[in-house]
Amino acid sequence: MKTISIISQKGGAGKTTLAIHLAAAGVEAGLSTLILDADPQATASQWSQWRGGSDPEVVDCASPTLLARKVQQAADLGADLVIIDTPPHADIMAREACKLADLILIPCRPQAFDLSAVETTADLVKAAGKPAFVLFMGGPQRAPATYKDARELIEGSEGVAGMGVPVAPVMLTQRAIYHHSTAQGKAANESEPEGKAAEEVAALWTWIREHVNLSTRKPTRGKRSAA
Repeated sequence: MKTISIISQKGGAGKTTLAIHLAAAGVEAGLSTLILDADPQATASQWSQWRGGSDPEVVDCASPTLLARKVQQAADLGADLVIIDTPPHADIMAREACKLADLILIPCRPQAFDLSAVETTADLVKAAGKPAFVLFMGGPQRAPATYKDARELIEGSEGVAGMGVPVAPVMLTQRAIYHHSTAQGKAANESEPEGKAAEEVAALWTWIREHVNLSTRKPTRGKRSAA
């Protein structure tokens, strides 16, 4: 089983949007996939209710002391992929999620305040010693200079130190379908399977699958519970 933790100390960075779309991609690939909703706002859990309870399963886990137990239960029940959706401004939960992760993703909008907030998250992530990447979310679709400047701020440039965390080579840009689909209990690639957002999600899923060595050739399994 692989565990992906989505961490950001800033609210509104796109953590739940990222978690939902990764989990939906995992289900589509035939993997037994679970979201652990560690955010007290329980946005992923609300999405699951709108979805009518179909996979991926979403399990509430607002207590950092229970997080490791929930991940182990998921593994014991045969889950292939667990995605931990963490709350902002929660160092204890973020640290615990980092410890449990095979891969850490830090969603970030390519804007000044968001980029500045990455530094705090990067310090938490580096202490865990796990593979981690900043992933740009919600930025303009065509703004190469914006992304170049944002990447240099995070990764550093000649003579300028970065934040010590690399930037993922894929991103989810600002597209209305990401928000419209979640309000319907779906993911963008389910609402518009031939759309540009679906292409972005597919590229992200391919990169993650290869990065954590996830097989996607398993038959879809029945639903399991880690509650």
